[in-house]
Amino acid sequence: MNQRELFLRHVAQTSPAPLALEIVKAEGAWLFNAIGNAYLDLIGGISVCNVGHRHPKVVEAIKAQADAYLHVLVYGEFVQSPQVNYATWLAAHLPQTLDSVYFTNSGAEAVEGAMKLAKKVTNRTEIVSFINSYHGSTQGALSIIGDEYWRNSYRPLLPGIHHASYGCFKSLDLINTRTACVVAETVQAESGIKKPSVEWMKALRMKCSETGTLLILDEIQAGFGRTGSLWAFEQYGIEPDILMLGKALGGGMPLGAFIASRERMLALTEGPVLGHITTFGGHPVSCAAGLAAAIAMEEEKMIEGVEQKAQLFLSLLKHPLIRDVRSAGLLMAVELDSFEVNKRIIDKCLDASNGSPGLITDWFLFAPHCMRIAPPLTISEEEIKQACQIILTAME
Repeated sequence: MNQRELFLRHVAQTSPAPLALEIVKAEGAWLFNAIGNAYLDLIGGISVCNVGHRHPKVVEAIKAQADAYLHVLVYGEFVQSPQVNYATWLAAHLPQTLDSVYFTNSGAEAVEGAMKLAKKVTNRTEIVSFINSYHGSTQGALSIIGDEYWRNSYRPLLPGIHHASYGCFKSLDLINTRTACVVAETVQAESGIKKPSVEWMKALRMKCSETGTLLILDEIQAGFGRTGSLWAFEQYGIEPDILMLGKALGGGMPLGAFIASRERMLALTEGPVLGHITTFGGHPVSCAAGLAAAIAMEEEKMIEGVEQKAQLFLSLLKHPLIRDVRSAGLLMAVELDSFEVNKRIIDKCLDASNGSPGLITDWFLFAPHCMRIAPPLTISEEEIKQACQIILTAME
């Protein structure tokens, strides 16, 4: 059997029709398959590869750390320089109240840890999240996802979860003195890129402060320059009590984190001891790669070009089939009439016949009629023009 057949037989499948592209190389904003076809990548591993695929500084850091040591002990016991250095960088680029980093394997695990920390700190059990929110696929994270289609098959889930309307001032009444935490995305990605008003985010922050509720902001997709600032919450003039990160955090390697004040994080050290543990969270190679990516993003001023590149997409994506284009920097949704129309365009974009490049795009979990655009922040203007031409040709 060939690789595709072995993939379908032995690798667990999560959809009835996987793309099954056999990728053999990735570079910058490009993917290459086993028969030599090139594909412009407009989703960047779902907002993972913000600095591009295989950024030279990230590859160099991975090789250097692999030469030193890999896994040595359960996270949190040994002083491991990659973890220390990356946590220090993150603390230096966040508000002073976010100075203690708990590294995890993924964004979903960061969600689990953040919810546990909020319950421990507040001694409360209820959680408020939002309709059409996405926070991961583990049991706890699934409990706060804002869509019953994805939750229903796995009930019973966590009790005490309340789903509010995102951006609605009246929905803030659900937050009270029984609420341990509110979990909110700074940009709702999977609903098709929905941004709340500054006024609503400030009202949310105020309501949490008034009721002693911890505000947990999910920047797993929106962080690391994706929306045009290092952290999307900076655009609202607020600060979270706990910040959750993932995806681009590892520079292409698996890594997540939840970040709080050192005082709050100490709640996990006793009653019980080892209040949250992970074997591979904060893996030294992942932390080395993530720090290298973060430094490269700074030194190469990648964030400074985000808004201009987003505007170029907006100016070029004009077609009768397009109902709307929503943008939070280079996190974009192209709204079409239906999932069926969107899927036909996505499939056509994949066509890399006759030596022409194909294009990788996707749909959103809660907005399947919208096309996802979230390329590496390093994508060039010429590559954007090429990508838009492929999309418009597919629409024709």
